[in-house]
Amino acid sequence: MTRIGIILGSTRPGRNGEAVAHWVHGLATARTDAEYELVDLVDYKLPLLDEVYPPAMGQYSQPHTQEWAAKIASFDGFVIVTPEYNHSVPGALKNAIDFLAAEWANKSVGFVSYGSTGGTRAVEHLRLIAGELQMADVRSQVALSLFTDFENFSVFKPADLHRESLTTTLDQVVAWSNALAPLRVS
Repeated sequence: MTRIGIILGSTRPGRNGEAVAHWVHGLATARTDAEYELVDLVDYKLPLLDEVYPPAMGQYSQPHTQEWAAKIASFDGFVIVTPEYNHSVPGALKNAIDFLAAEWANKSVGFVSYGSTGGTRAVEHLRLIAGELQMADVRSQVALSLFTDFENFSVFKPADLHRESLTTTLDQVVAWSNALAPLRVS
């Protein structure tokens, strides 16, 4: 069965992303089209990139890189839950992505973002990164506003319309994951 990793891309204490990722995971696991697993970057303790060789060589020497690589390799596609920091991607998420190369290739990716402008600028940057890593980013995304989807900027209360956007995003991620499967076999 198709496996989709829901990556929680913030490691900050008190992060809003934890509630968002659990919302995504809860709605995803009610579906029967794939297996969904929540992957929290906090659990991987990745330092700033500390491998001797570039990720494209696939010669990982550090145990934390090997563990991270095995986890990412186990999925067919991803939904990345990300905040927007300073008009871009959180450093911890960018670092986690940069640790690997082949493990991301020929897999689909969708985005659920949040921030003052819905996290859309972070997603713009992630789409460029995904392209470089040979990932197929899906068109649909969920953009959550700190002003309207969080009470007092911290209690997650998404508007009903986001459920439909998430359903479409998940539909697209699963469809593209399945379509790309023959490329991952080789």
